[in-house]
Amino acid sequence: QDRRKVAAAPATPAKKKPSRPVPSAATVLDAAKKYLAPLPARAESATNPTTPEKIALGRQLYYDPRLSKGQDVSCNTCHLLDKAGVDNELTSKGHKGQRGERNSPTVYNAATHFAQFWDGRAATVEDQAQMPIVNPVEMAMADAGYVLRTLKSIPGYVDAFKATFPGDAEPITMENLGRAIGSFERGLMTPGPFDEFLGGKMTALNGDALRGLELFIELNCVSCHTGPAIGGTMYQKLGSVKAYETKDEGRFKITKNPEDKYVFKVPSLRNISKTAPYLHDGSAATLDDVLNVMATYQLAKGSLDDDERKYLTAFLTSLDGTLADPGYITKPELPPNGPETPGPDPS
Repeated sequence: QDRRKVAAAPATPAKKKPSRPVPSAATVLDAAKKYLAPLPARAESATNPTTPEKIALGRQLYYDPRLSKGQDVSCNTCHLLDKAGVDNELTSKGHKGQRGERNSPTVYNAATHFAQFWDGRAATVEDQAQMPIVNPVEMAMADAGYVLRTLKSIPGYVDAFKATFPGDAEPITMENLGRAIGSFERGLMTPGPFDEFLGGKMTALNGDALRGLELFIELNCVSCHTGPAIGGTMYQKLGSVKAYETKDEGRFKITKNPEDKYVFKVPSLRNISKTAPYLHDGSAATLDDVLNVMATYQLAKGSLDDDERKYLTAFLTSLDGTLADPGYITKPELPPNGPETPGPDPS
């Protein structure tokens, strides 16, 4: 008889039991519909009706660096359409490498927001599109007059503005520039699995994502993150249960109302897994980081455990989406310079 010892097989570690059961998809769906909504195909505007010409012109202008003083910065420099509409920088580089004060939010789904910028200083994407062009830190054009003279010096733009705004005696204006870029941006909608779930596809979210959505509602994240963008519907103070240390006074800079100190627009959570870093100052590098910040400064419970972060992350990842037509963001051919078109000014 062979008496050699046989090594015992290693014990299989016990699988960790989930800290919460998978909820009923139908029950969670009913709860979610009270606060959250699917994205529209386009964020249409009653004051800026869509036309194919307007979208095409807006696409060209979005990608055109000649709208900047150094002719090296376009809308797409900070809001890269092939990178979830952001540049993944803490704050973005503008003219001569200057850094802006705040993290650049994604342009995707932004047209569904009730206001634009972190401080809401622009009401619409049409208004917002005009502002960085003459901001000395961003695109740094001297003034609106210089922008318009540049556009009028490019024959292709003269023709395009005339065709896009045929009823206007003066088609090339800052307002029409904003209308064109805004019309293009209103098509930057990225529906994903969560929209399928809201549409009734019960299998669109996996078990962890359902747990996360249930938790998102239980923790009352939906008191701020609501609507089709899961955000962008209100302003809130950062640091509602505990003071958040920041030098940025938020909306107070615009309104001068003391109640608006440290108040910012609630950001959208759409495509959140792709748009790091987070918060107005880019100080939260990862999803785990920003979840911990939210728990510490915005939630009464003050913290999240590992499972809660795991489930919330699974839900947040279900908010990743794609354009219905990927060709919508293909960089177009830009019209060539005319003889009077100014060159880059690096000063």
